[in-house]
Amino acid sequence: MYYFCRMEPPKKENNSRIILGIDPGTNILGYGLIEDEGKALKMLAMGVIDLRKVGDIYLKLGRIFERITGIIDTYKPDELAIEAPFLGKNIQTTLKIGRAQGVVISAAICRQIPIREYSPSEIKQSITGRGAASKEQVASIMQRTLKIADADMLPFLDATDALAAAYCHYLHTSKVGVRGGINALLKPSRVERRKSTSWTDFVNQNKDRIHT
Repeated sequence: MYYFCRMEPPKKENNSRIILGIDPGTNILGYGLIEDEGKALKMLAMGVIDLRKVGDIYLKLGRIFERITGIIDTYKPDELAIEAPFLGKNIQTTLKIGRAQGVVISAAICRQIPIREYSPSEIKQSITGRGAASKEQVASIMQRTLKIADADMLPFLDATDALAAAYCHYLHTSKVGVRGGINALLKPSRVERRKSTSWTDFVNQNKDRIHT
């Protein structure tokens, strides 16, 4: 089963760059595509591949390959950014995620797409300034950054995690840079600066930006 949100049909300009981000998993795999138009950045699509009802692991992997190949053929991304498996306490979970990652990478190799891998903490650090940020914080920043309407947000944080992988790659490979991207997110607007007469005012107006 697939859940997705597409903002508009892909109409790639000659000087634009499309980045496919992947949050790998064998139960739910998230994907997101952003387009870098030079002066503007927009979301093309995001979604998940829900494989929770598929019992056989090899059938799951086959469906991941089939779906990712289809996404690549539809959007023709220039680059792939994928989250690396996190080495946690459950080694079986890590191995399953690694299998899903390998299938996605194989699909990208088949289409000759350059691949870049980022650790979960590296992605969160690039997006929020904190390597231990929550998935909810990442989703909130992605929604604001890419101007995604509430109605277009999916009930799966795997989708916004995938967008975050794509955005992390954008920051690492563009003139904006990681630090510039974080500063832009944390910097109050001119209106906010006029309204904020004290640190207390700023904190009250920007609670979603304050991490304790």
